[in-house]
Amino acid sequence: MRFNVYVTLKRGVLDPQGKAVMDALHSLHFGEVRDVRVGKFIELNLDGLPEQEARARVEKMCQELLANPVIEEFRIEEVRA
Repeated sequence: MRFNVYVTLKRGVLDPQGKAVMDALHSLHFGEVRDVRVGKFIELNLDGLPEQEARARVEKMCQELLANPVIEEFRIEEVRA
């Protein structure tokens, strides 16, 4: 079973990496870009668990390691083959 996890900074949290990317895009003449937020994409493949339990395990992984709940939020997407 495969899951995609998207981790992004919460709104209101400063994103210096996003600002650097936006500045670089502007210097390359992509002036239409108004905001950039940089996050993480994580692909997890799990074996041997029922679907509901697998999703719960991924949720726990996000809460305990993959995302910082103080400044980040996450979204889990199950990938069906």
